[in-house]
Order: sequence, then structure tokens, then C-alpha cells
Amino acid sequence: MFIKTKISVGIRGSVEQYNNVKVLLKAIDEQFETSANALASTLIMKFSSMRLTSVRGVPEHIMKMRDLAAQLKILDVEMSETFLVHYILNILPAQYGPFKISYNAHKDKRSINELMAMCVQEKGRLLMETGKSAFMTTQGKKTNQANKKWKGKAPLKTDIKKESKCRFCREKGHIRQDCDKFQQ
Repeated sequence: MFIKTKISVGIRGSVEQYNNVKVLLKAIDEQFETSANALASTLIMKFSSMRLTSVRGVPEHIMKMRDLAAQLKILDVEMSETFLVHYILNILPAQYGPFKISYNAHKDKRSINELMAMCVQEKGRLLMETGKSAFMTTQGKKTNQANKKWKGKAPLKTDIKKESKCRFCREKGHIRQDCDKFQQ
């Protein structure tokens, strides 16, 4: 009973009731033996469709690619480490262009772990290069206005002209915020 509570609902409903744990686990294994080919196909599609567009997620992306390759190896779909390194190099974002040229200019082969370490260093360099300006534009300059307590709302206009027209009911003398019909 305890084991069945830990198994996902989709699997639990398709497995018969067993009193012996070994028999239960064997029944679950037999049910999923044929799906190894489907899983391999799914993992290959996921592996080949993974794309990366930003600089920030490169190490995580490389780890995901490495994990997918390890899962495929368990399913007897092997990729050489050299292929994996070159494939990852080819899908790196455009900002890594000089890094790719430098990497390909060296004659010695590198492992996936060495590539990841180099990509982390390159990511740090790229973020230092562009990080300060990007941080300033997203954070803005801190001024005394941050201490004001209008909490992101624009200051109220108290001098509304009688000629102004409500954008909701098209009547003159008030704005949409003050319109009774709009509020209803």
C-alpha cells in the first residue's frame, strides 16, 4: 500500500493489486519495457531541439545536454564526448562567436567538463562587459524619489478642465477614473 501511494496516479491505475512487493515491481517493469524505444526517441528529439539564446543560462544548458546524453547512453544510444562538445559549441549564442573561434583554433581535444569551465569563464567575461550597463538600465539611478510614498502611482491631476471628455461615456467634465458608469 505504501509503495502504491508513492507511484504516480497514471501508473497506479494500470497496475493490478498485488500483495508481494517483488511481483508488483516486476509488473511495473514489464509494463514499461516496450517504452524504452519511445523514451529514446523523445530524448533525442529533446536533445536536438534544445536552443539557447541568452548568455546567462549557458552552464545550465550544458548540464542539461550532458544529462540527456547520459540518459541516452543508458538506453544504448551512445554519443561520443567529442560529438557532444562540438554540438554544444555550435548551439552557443552569437555572443560566444570569438570564444568558438578561439576554441576551434586549439588543436587539443577537450572534455565536456573543460568546455563547461571555459564557458563559465566566458559567461563571466561577457556579463562583466555588458552587465554594468544592463544593470543600470534595469535598476535605474537611485534618487530621493525612492523615499516618496506614492508607491508607483502617478500624482493626481487636480486641475481637470471642464472641457476634458471621459473616454468611457464620452461626457464632458470628468475623466474615466471618476465616471460613475465606468465604476459600475
